[in-house]
Amino acid sequence: MSIAIHWLRRDLRIADNTALNAAAAHDQVVPVFILSNWERAHHWCGAARQEFLCGCLASLAKNLAAKGGRLIVREGPADLAMEKLVRETGAAAIHFARDPDPDGRAMEARVTAMAERLGVTVHPHQDHALHERDEVLTGSGTPFRVFTPYARAWLKLDKPAPSRTVTRLSTPPKLASLDLPTLATWGLTSDAEVIEPGEAAARQRLGRFLDGPVFDYGTLRDIPLAENTSRLSQDLRWGLLSIREIHARCTELAARATAAQRKSIGIWINELIWREFYFHVLWHTPAVLEHEFQPDTRALQWRDHWRPEERPGGAEFQRWCAGQTGFPIVDAGMRQLAATGFMHNRVRMIVAMFLTKDLRVWWMHGESWFMRRLVDGEIASNNGGWQWSASTGTDAAPYFRIQNPWSQTKRFDPDGDYIRRWVPELREVPGARFCAPPDTALVQGYPLPMVDHAQAREAALEMFRRDQTATL
Repeated sequence: MSIAIHWLRRDLRIADNTALNAAAAHDQVVPVFILSNWERAHHWCGAARQEFLCGCLASLAKNLAAKGGRLIVREGPADLAMEKLVRETGAAAIHFARDPDPDGRAMEARVTAMAERLGVTVHPHQDHALHERDEVLTGSGTPFRVFTPYARAWLKLDKPAPSRTVTRLSTPPKLASLDLPTLATWGLTSDAEVIEPGEAAARQRLGRFLDGPVFDYGTLRDIPLAENTSRLSQDLRWGLLSIREIHARCTELAARATAAQRKSIGIWINELIWREFYFHVLWHTPAVLEHEFQPDTRALQWRDHWRPEERPGGAEFQRWCAGQTGFPIVDAGMRQLAATGFMHNRVRMIVAMFLTKDLRVWWMHGESWFMRRLVDGEIASNNGGWQWSASTGTDAAPYFRIQNPWSQTKRFDPDGDYIRRWVPELREVPGARFCAPPDTALVQGYPLPMVDHAQAREAALEMFRRDQTATL
């Protein structure tokens, strides 16, 4: 009898799962999720994301059982846990979806070395991106550093089609398994109200988005309180949905849509391309997790210029984390993040640029805080977004283009509905008062702005002019 192991990490679904489909060609399949000791101790491990993961694993266990399979949960370093499982089962093959992150790829290398030592074949599969590391390159065969030419090249390539969904599985019946994890497994607690986990909930979100909101995405995507974003970021992060199916359904929808609707669908697909562009950058330049992508920005004299895992940021950073900056749009975003593990994309840009430009706090502190709080925390996109806002990354915002939180509020939340939703002490304040610096406190107990934006902007410009020039 032929047995294969399906090593699950961030492909927590049944539908169109390349590694699961391949493993299912064997007589029996052992779907295994390995709880990571590394993740427990890492400063990026956050309660909201782990709570969502726990729900996804519970959902996956039910879905596998409905097909006749069984989710096996093990613990420890992946290569050691996998070696034990191989010896217990006599598995002839290990199937897994390639991870876009450096730590995931390092784990794959250790598991592969173990498997080769035992004579077990290893089958990595493409699953998280439509196009991986070396599929989208410049004419000279080098990685792209700028998004627009990358996107043009990406759009020209044929896209892989969705595959079948397994209908029946068999898992060896007497394999030992740990209980499904809970937050206590990681020593965490959470009072965040995270979005519903699991493959079925993700498919409902996709259906809702494609039934209407996608057609208005181009015009309403920047309105924080509008329900016109997809809310699929965490589903892509954990592989609850297939990127192939998403792209195929969008393509089918565009074929019968109006010109205006096709344009809106294209704008949303552009966001998927940004996701793969940041994968591309991290694949080719993993050092972006250690320092700025642009060499001439590595000498910038930021506040809190030490690594977040060494010690937390200072007083300015702590006020930003707590949503107590006195800038209502910034505080609303930070409190939404604390309450739900999510923040609207436009607001992510506003709060990131506020931290890096108005407060001049090193972007790595913001990157780390987001990874600890976001349910959809994606290492590549998060790093890319923070380096974009800090004007240190590939294809980043020019350093002199500094968003004004007051004018951003006037453009995207002029009536203050989003602000009042997340900053309850401001619920009786008219929206117009959120669009300009107040002379007096908006309400008793809510802080005045912690900086003057115009003065902070000039200080940021001076930092870039002084410190970038010093490295040229």
